[in-house]
This record gives sequence, structure tokens and C-alpha cells, in this order.
Amino acid sequence: MMDFQTMADKTPFPLTQNPGQTKRTFLQELVALATTFGLAGSAQAGMPGAPGFQPTRRPGMEGKRFGMLVDMRKCIGCQACTVSCSVENMPPIGQFRTTVLQYEVDQADSAPAMVSLPRLCNHCDEPPCVPVCPVQATFQRTDGIVLVDNERCVGCGYCVQACPYDARFINHETQTADKCTFCEHRLEVGLLPACVESCVGGARVIGDLNDQHSEINQRMAAHQDEIKVLKPEMKTEPRVFYIGLPDEFVHGVDGQASVRLIAEH
Repeated sequence: MMDFQTMADKTPFPLTQNPGQTKRTFLQELVALATTFGLAGSAQAGMPGAPGFQPTRRPGMEGKRFGMLVDMRKCIGCQACTVSCSVENMPPIGQFRTTVLQYEVDQADSAPAMVSLPRLCNHCDEPPCVPVCPVQATFQRTDGIVLVDNERCVGCGYCVQACPYDARFINHETQTADKCTFCEHRLEVGLLPACVESCVGGARVIGDLNDQHSEINQRMAAHQDEIKVLKPEMKTEPRVFYIGLPDEFVHGVDGQASVRLIAEH
């Protein structure tokens, strides 16, 4: 197969040779060049965007598989998680890695009520955001945590569109993809993610799903008939689990607060 340098030599619009060009500009041109030659998004084995393509996971915390349990019965919608995440990770003002959306629900047999639904990246076992990245800036570790390599990301937004949970955004300041990371930098030194540590109601629990004695597994076992995930029909195998999630939100949740009708049961 012709390599990119040979292709660049033969194409009428070669890659920019300006020594002052940025890495981002170079990668954007590289992706555009690959697309022109039918490589990005082709069905060739091992190519980003190809059907069934899934990159090899990168090293993580040995032997672990992290997941989060959100008990909506304990969430009071105070947004302490949102604030602490913003303080810890410093996303631009108005952009959030996690938040609690407030949904107004009309109940058939009683007065309207509010549902507080914590939202964040689901760190799926089959993350659709990973294979679509043309430069493999979005990747998954062996411990299940999905991250973004901001040195490689070109800000194309493919991963943002691929995420069915509205959990990604293009950072206004860095112009690269951004999202919840489970605060992996804190986990690696034995600390809890900022959102878990600050939750006043104890609604969020994070832990190792491979450890049968972990708190998250014990709580899930105690409520196994109540455990739900968002959009299971997408077959992404999300690793953020919910207790107390109304059925009406399982398949139809979106990234904006809205009015919902909860039927009489």
C-alpha cells in the first residue's frame, strides 16, 4: 500500500511544508488526505472507521475494570458533583464533564414532579467513540476507562457525534474532544473522583467491577433487579449503572432537560 509520504509527493495538494505549522494543522491535513484517497472510513482491516474496527486497549490499572453506580434515590440535584468536577478538571465556563439534568415529569395520577438525572461518560465496554477517531486520539485502557489524547486530537468531532449519551464536547479553549475521565489521575493515587467525593447524598459509588467484594458490586448485588443502564439497545455495554431510573428515561434520554410524561403503572 502506498504510504502517506509517497501519496503526499504525488498529490497536487501536498501536506503543508511550512516549518511553523502546528501539529493540529498537520494532522487535519493528514486526515483530509486519507479521506481523499479513500482510506479513512474504508473497509480495510485495521483502519479507523472501518466496520468492526476496535483498537487494542492501552495499559491501565492492572487487573481492574472500573464502573460507577448512581443511586437516583439519593441524588438531591444539588450539583455539588458538577461544581467539584469543574474545579478539579477546569473545563471552560459553560461546559461540563458531568452534570445533573433536571427533568420535569407529568404523572398521570398525581401532580408534576422533578427527576434529577446525573449524566457523564459511560466508559462503555464497546465504546462507539473509539473506532471512529481517525487519528486514534480517543482510546480505551485495559481498566475500561476511556480517555482522549489531546496531543493527537484534531477536534474533528466524530467521537462527539458517535456518543449516544451526549457525554462529549469540543472544548472551547483547546479545540479538542473533552469528557469525563472518571478522574483517572485521582484513582491512580488511591483517591475518589471529585464527583464521588463531593456527593452529599452518597449517590455515586465507583469501584472495581472485577472485585466481587468491592462496594459497587455489593450494592449492585443487593439491588440486582433494579439496576438499569441508559440506551441498552445501542449495545455499547455502558459501565455507569443506575438505581431508581424510571423506565421512561432508559431508552429516550437526551442531553437536554425536558418535560416527560410518566404513565400510571
